[in-house]
Amino acid sequence: MVLSTNHHLITTHTLNLRSNGFTLIELMIVVAVIGVLSSIAIPQYQNYVKKSQLGAAMATLSALKINVEDYIVTEGKFPTLSTSEVKPILGATTSPLGTIETKAITSNPLSGQLILTMDTNTLFNMKKIALNRDSAGAWTCLTDIATNTIIPKYCSTKTIL
Repeated sequence: MVLSTNHHLITTHTLNLRSNGFTLIELMIVVAVIGVLSSIAIPQYQNYVKKSQLGAAMATLSALKINVEDYIVTEGKFPTLSTSEVKPILGATTSPLGTIETKAITSNPLSGQLILTMDTNTLFNMKKIALNRDSAGAWTCLTDIATNTIIPKYCSTKTIL
């Protein structure tokens, strides 16, 4: 530092006139990057939620297969039960995903479908997923959801009773 004749302190360093904040262009770039990432992430997240809801629906229905088989052995026919009858007869608990019912196929008393109708608070809004039992006792998955990328690989898109 140097002392001048009028007794003012003069520094030999130059002042840095640039502030330490972000420029407008830097902020705009950050906003653009966040926009691109969110446009990719949000649809993927929705697909993840849809797949998890279908997985939970399949787990709920699969848990009831043993009870349906027991009913068939005991009664000699596939049960046709409304939503209110499923709990006391098959021991099903209330599902937050939707309502469960069973329907027998009239042409074969040992065949039928175990059906879960998705509730309006899910991403499927009244779509159905079902386990179909044929007369030989084989179970297959059916759904009326048309998006093949979301439904389980072992499910086929067909009409549900």
